[in-house]
Amino acid sequence: MPAFTVSPRPCYAAGMMDIETLSLGVKAGERRALARAITLVESGRADHRLAAEAMINTLLPGRPETIRIGISGVPGAGKSTFIEAFGLSLIEKGHRVAVLAIDPSSRRGGGSILGDKTRMSDLARHEQAYVRPTPSGGTLGGVARRTREAMLLCEAAGFDTVIIETVGVGQSEGAVADLTDMFLLLLLPAGGDELQGIKRGVMELADLILVNKADGDLEAAALRTALDYRNALHLVRAKTTAWQTPVLAVSALNGKGIDEAWAMVEKHRQALDAVGERLRRRGEQARAALWTELGEGLLDRLRASPAVKALLPEIEGRVMAGREVPATAARALLAGFLAGQSGEP
Repeated sequence: MPAFTVSPRPCYAAGMMDIETLSLGVKAGERRALARAITLVESGRADHRLAAEAMINTLLPGRPETIRIGISGVPGAGKSTFIEAFGLSLIEKGHRVAVLAIDPSSRRGGGSILGDKTRMSDLARHEQAYVRPTPSGGTLGGVARRTREAMLLCEAAGFDTVIIETVGVGQSEGAVADLTDMFLLLLLPAGGDELQGIKRGVMELADLILVNKADGDLEAAALRTALDYRNALHLVRAKTTAWQTPVLAVSALNGKGIDEAWAMVEKHRQALDAVGERLRRRGEQARAALWTELGEGLLDRLRASPAVKALLPEIEGRVMAGREVPATAARALLAGFLAGQSGEP
């Protein structure tokens, strides 16, 4: 494949400027350029993908001084309310905050369903913040396929704190933990079940656990729940010897515990930097992203292969009828794909 060259004219999307100008706009912190750049990296068109990759390569290397925070939690835990209060607090401290809110995708139009930007209206309007709702596109784990690239763009635009809010379903906790420096788990006060039936694996991923809604009638329950989690964490293996996961009771509604939560984020960063763990994690995450891209790229090529398309109806029919196990069928499709590739230049 020939090397991609920067075109001197707009050609990648409707109203999209050329990538050289776009890259300069992102570096200058222009919000409109950042929005266009993220739209470009989210595009599934082959020419857009080449343009997006070329653009991001001009913005590398990334900024190691930034802080990447992943936030997930049970439904109704108040993730958007907490992120808005947390983000506004950080802005008061002199930070610039970007929020990538990963929403479930509409099955009809493919767009975001929840519209987190409308639920963080004060933060979204602030000039030192950037809130971007992104449809998950059905990606396993509730994290959009191009979230990592969007995060790099936000950092290049001068946002020193990037928050990724996930859908909060199933695999999302592991997915966001693989993208960020710190994984924050937001929970509700227990309503009878001391640990809300949460899985031990999720607790192992968390770098900080916050029990939200510690106000009014729920304050006592929130404090009890926080104590229950502190006790439970003694039985959970820590992610690193440099950090033991703390548990705090907070209230996004009245701001209680917000400053303490940020203090824990800074303390976590200092603890990991002291042993070189944070940058090591980023390197491992980049390597994992490489293999994810390889897997997804090969799958796209396989689906588009004429040889596979010719074999697929018959093989799928045998599998659906129970005459052949999926493993054997998959091996046959792979063999057909490889045979078809061997004839290509």
